[in-house]
Amino acid sequence: MQQLYQAADRIEAQLLCDLLDRHGVEARVFGDYLSGAAGELPADIYPSIWVIEDRDLPRAQTLLKGWLDDKRARAEARSWVCHGCGELVDGSFDLCWRCGKEH
Repeated sequence: MQQLYQAADRIEAQLLCDLLDRHGVEARVFGDYLSGAAGELPADIYPSIWVIEDRDLPRAQTLLKGWLDDKRARAEARSWVCHGCGELVDGSFDLCWRCGKEH
């Protein structure tokens, strides 16, 4: 078992763990409830994702890189105007929240 990534929060950790699971990589999130004790523990209490089988680590690292690249691209994406209804949609979305039309 090897550590793959330290997430910013429980949601990010679970999203990544779910992605790995969909691609056949068995992984677990550890430390996802430590933030409840933040007043008594050191500041380094972020959840981490661990790959169970060492042989799956290279594949998990490839999936992680793609996931992080996609996350970064979505954060940098510009807002767009929906051609279906004219609504201004945040750049991180591929579908219009109002009418469901694709970007």
